Amino acid sequence: MVGMAGTLALLVGCTGIQTTKPGVVGVDRTQYMFSGYSEADVDRSYAHTYKVGVKKAEAAGLLVTDTPLGKHVQSLTVKLVMQTHVFRPNAENWGWFVNVIDEDVVNANCGPGGKIVVYTGLVKRLNLTDDELAMVLGHEIAHALRQHGREQASANAVFELAGGVGANVLKAGSLGKSAITKVLSAGVGLPFSRRDEEEADLIGLELAARAGFDPRAAITLWQKMAALNKGASIPAFLSTHPTDEERMKVLVAAIPKVMPLYQAALQ
Repeated sequence: MVGMAGTLALLVGCTGIQTTKPGVVGVDRTQYMFSGYSEADVDRSYAHTYKVGVKKAEAAGLLVTDTPLGKHVQSLTVKLVMQTHVFRPNAENWGWFVNVIDEDVVNANCGPGGKIVVYTGLVKRLNLTDDELAMVLGHEIAHALRQHGREQASANAVFELAGGVGANVLKAGSLGKSAITKVLSAGVGLPFSRRDEEEADLIGLELAARAGFDPRAAITLWQKMAALNKGASIPAFLSTHPTDEERMKVLVAAIPKVMPLYQAALQ
């Protein structure tokens, strides 16, 4: 049965697709992509943005990709990328790039098409093991495999267009259109982001296990994140991300599914 988001998507020119195979973690949600945002267009646009960002970091003397830490991050990433075929057969052939930026930021990201940035603050402030860092990298790679960036852009287009359609049907003025759009965004758009995070957690967990990284490190990683975020958390229903507790609960349930893959990878 098509839900509210799916119904709106169909009404405003979106197509339901499966970007990835489910894997053993079973991520099989149908995604809706706006026809005006092709995968190639999104990848090309992000590649340009990524290139500009890397050059800016290099000009500022912050690019440390060609250092022992940078090369180590690259080596871990290669192991993960070699497992992406499980979810997308063509993904190993993407134009993957990994760059490390020396900033005290606890973050990493992988944009459309496999463009990765890791900040040194992530590794240093959390004192990450290789297994824990692999969980972060796997999570970010999963976002790219699932095309979550394109999906979010499509969702925004759906909400804006549906807001206009709904307002016209209700004979609402411009204020009415704005209000309807905000309601759609808050009521339907918010859960998408939480769902994206859970999907990335699960796919990233499987990627890491298949690449020979201990999936139990996902728990220690988020324990470290929870300690870092202590006192700064916000209620889950107001956040676009799951709470650390919610996250760990999902991961704990999924670890038994991927442990055989990890054990097989060690043989």
